[in-house]
Amino acid sequence: MYQYTEQDLRAALSDIRNGKSLRQASREWGVPSSTLSSRNRGQESHTIAAESQQRLSPSQEEHLSNWVLAQEALGVPLTHGQIRQFAGRLLLIKGDNQPLGKRWMEGFLRRNPILRTKRARNIDSVRVNGATTSVIKDWFHRLALPAISSIKPENRWNMDESGIMEGFGANGLVVGSSERRSIQKKQPGSRAWTSFIECISASGKALQPLVIFKGKSVQQQWFPKDLSSYKEWLFTATENA
Repeated sequence: MYQYTEQDLRAALSDIRNGKSLRQASREWGVPSSTLSSRNRGQESHTIAAESQQRLSPSQEEHLSNWVLAQEALGVPLTHGQIRQFAGRLLLIKGDNQPLGKRWMEGFLRRNPILRTKRARNIDSVRVNGATTSVIKDWFHRLALPAISSIKPENRWNMDESGIMEGFGANGLVVGSSERRSIQKKQPGSRAWTSFIECISASGKALQPLVIFKGKSVQQQWFPKDLSSYKEWLFTATENA
């Protein structure tokens, strides 16, 4: 099955106009000869031909894509439902009050490959706002100090904290830049968390995970009957988790 981009097709057409045979251009660029033949005769691409049938114009979709990327940069990436809702508002502005089709989001992502659906990783807003350039640069300056750089790998440990916020499910699917593999989603820090702490050394040795519940003590009703999968884990409770 052929896999090619619009840029490949345009490059093949350019080669044909410069004297290369249609069959050779088709083979070199991976574009079907029938597609090259029709486009060489002046036929429009399916994308351009279908623009008049799009609910949002190409320029409106471009602005919508930029807005989605801006929300990702702010740490508040958008779900499919939120993007559909905003697109519906754009339609209302031009007097179109008909609901979007069930597959509109699929077509929107296909027409705007700069975006893709990814899983968001919830992170406390305090941590996001505290990760400034000055703070990070200062950390690397300290890491380069002789007293620090001389520490052996087996004595270098990294601790990572994550958690689940009450009232929120697992990390969900949102839309963001196709150039990044994951998205961090800011969450307010005022709600109760169950925290997870993991430690691993620079030599690859990992400690047992530690789970911290909010409460005066660990309660039996918090756990499933079968704890065999968590026999190496540690559990405790604090007033603020």
